[in-house]
Amino acid sequence: MAPLIRLDNVTIGYGRVALLSGVSLSVEPDDFLAIVGPNGGGKTTLLRALLGTLQPLSGRREQPGPLTVGYVPQRDHVDVLWPLTTGDVVAMGRIPARGAGRRLLPEDERCARAALDRAGLGELWERPFRDLSGGQRQRTLIARALAAEPQLLALDEPTNGMDPAAELSAMDLLRELHGSGQIAVVMISHRLEAVANYAKRLAFVDKEQALWRVGPLPEMLRPEELSRLYGREVLVREEGGRRFVYPVGGGSP
Repeated sequence: MAPLIRLDNVTIGYGRVALLSGVSLSVEPDDFLAIVGPNGGGKTTLLRALLGTLQPLSGRREQPGPLTVGYVPQRDHVDVLWPLTTGDVVAMGRIPARGAGRRLLPEDERCARAALDRAGLGELWERPFRDLSGGQRQRTLIARALAAEPQLLALDEPTNGMDPAAELSAMDLLRELHGSGQIAVVMISHRLEAVANYAKRLAFVDKEQALWRVGPLPEMLRPEELSRLYGREVLVREEGGRRFVYPVGGGSP
């Protein structure tokens, strides 16, 4: 299958300041790619280059064909004071297909309701968005992205600030959406444990170490690879069918 997007030996950054160099990366139609690294390490910059909203300083970005992207921002970048219902927020995902300022059609509401159902919140269509829990707001933003009927779902720290139960619920939803075989997933996370049981591939990014590595999940979870990312010895342990990642001596990365 042809990739949806490809970066070929790109240098990314802002102005003339390079953050990462030598980045080659492709996203396949069945991908589940997690971009992992510390806060401020360049993850969002890489995602912007991948999506084409930031032009590389050098190298090439290739997109073989038309691509519909559903984008999910961090929850703290969304104003919860909007006087909108959950359904209103999800229906916003139909605007790119119709064009700004154009009236949404009954078909758009059907797509939005179906997206909210897929996110497991169909009964909250009329609920004010500001009254939702943090986990429900995140699922609503995922539903908004799904309403665009995307080929690629791109998420920026989708579990940031969630309690463990809400994080597991959100990640289970992403696994279910990816498992449908119709959506590729690319997500950013600074928490490796949030993605270690879900992604197919991992990319490690840290501009301070000039670190860029990408590979299949089992390869990237080797202790030597993790030690490069965290700058200390790291172990991976499986308990109850789940992987846990922690540095030698206790704590968590």
